[in-house]
Amino acid sequence: MRVFEDPEAYFASRAPYEEGASREVRDRVAAIVERVRRDGDRALLDLSRELDSTTLRREDLRVSREELERSAAGASESFRSVLSRARDNIRRYHERQVQQGFEIADRDGTTLRQRLRPIESVGVYVPGGEASYPSTVLMNVVPAQIAGVPRIVVVTPPGALERSRELAAALTLLGVEEIYRVGGAQAVAALAYGTESIRPVVKVVGPGNAYVAEAKRLVFGRVGIDAIAGPSEIVVLADESADPRYVAADLLSQAEHGSGDERAILVTTSRELGERVSREIEVQSKALPRRAEVEEVLSRHGAIVLTASLEAGIAAVDRLAPEHLEVLTEDAEAVTGRVANAGAIFVGPWSPVPVGDFYAGPNHVLPTGATARFASPLGVQDFMKRTSVVHYSRERLECDRADIEAFARAEDFEAHARAVAIRFQP
Repeated sequence: MRVFEDPEAYFASRAPYEEGASREVRDRVAAIVERVRRDGDRALLDLSRELDSTTLRREDLRVSREELERSAAGASESFRSVLSRARDNIRRYHERQVQQGFEIADRDGTTLRQRLRPIESVGVYVPGGEASYPSTVLMNVVPAQIAGVPRIVVVTPPGALERSRELAAALTLLGVEEIYRVGGAQAVAALAYGTESIRPVVKVVGPGNAYVAEAKRLVFGRVGIDAIAGPSEIVVLADESADPRYVAADLLSQAEHGSGDERAILVTTSRELGERVSREIEVQSKALPRRAEVEEVLSRHGAIVLTASLEAGIAAVDRLAPEHLEVLTEDAEAVTGRVANAGAIFVGPWSPVPVGDFYAGPNHVLPTGATARFASPLGVQDFMKRTSVVHYSRERLECDRADIEAFARAEDFEAHARAVAIRFQP
């Protein structure tokens, strides 16, 4: 990990995030999406054979209840209990996000309302290559269920449910019934445009590789999406009171995700802490199964940023606007209150990021790439839509008509003005 004497030195030298996918990825994804849009199921079957080395029949695309339950039965009872407890934590947190509409009623009979309704359907992409993520199922499906989305569709690459009994167990626990064996950009295209076997949805959520992310970008507008997620990020804001073992372990935890572009950054007021963390990382990384990948990430995107004061450290954090922020300082709760930009904040030595990744309750689908400056974690509201309802009375329109007509004519919209005026002509 490189050491920077101050935040400005770090910001001047760090490698920027890639602006979207490469030309090669964009071209390949565009071709895949068009192929699925044009050829439907036939494209899905052909692409499964070409890209996943899997031969499927049309009737194999949808996972049957029997197949799902058979795979889920292979998960241990102890892990099933873990899933259940995590589900309950996630439900408890997200149930507090449910909002109600409101109404403003005036004496003349005019009412102004905001109406909230769930979206009609959502497609959840669940990765299923070398690794599988039952936590992704929980974090995406539970808020959609709380919102009341009537149709929840899950897509995951062929073989994912056979490789991961835990993934099947998560789907069974949540009662997801519409599941398809299709992955990659072709899965996103199928959700957006529909095929003979897969009815289209109105929104696509869930993480994926560069091809999935580019496909989501391409179909946005046809459907809604949650976000274009980048690689995982962690920033630890620490002073001399922090335990270097904890800091090192926490930085390593987010460096092992596997893309090679993860960011692991320590922002600290203590040079001594930075030196001890660096030594700890060398020691701890030797015991990791993914040591080579982790060391590559830390050599490319790992950093120890020294600051002259805690205030300067907070300012650097706000500029980074990280996906995950850990605050390991004296009076960490007060410091947390002074941070403006972060996807999720983990406060104190007993709140490492994995607590939020899997179990505590808040969503682990978080804004990346400094988008925490304006974006928020996935939540129930992402599966809802707001509708404005305007019910004017005659008396109110007559009272307001002059103002409305004046506004319309100021913007050179005579027909708008006349749509109001005509109601009061003989």
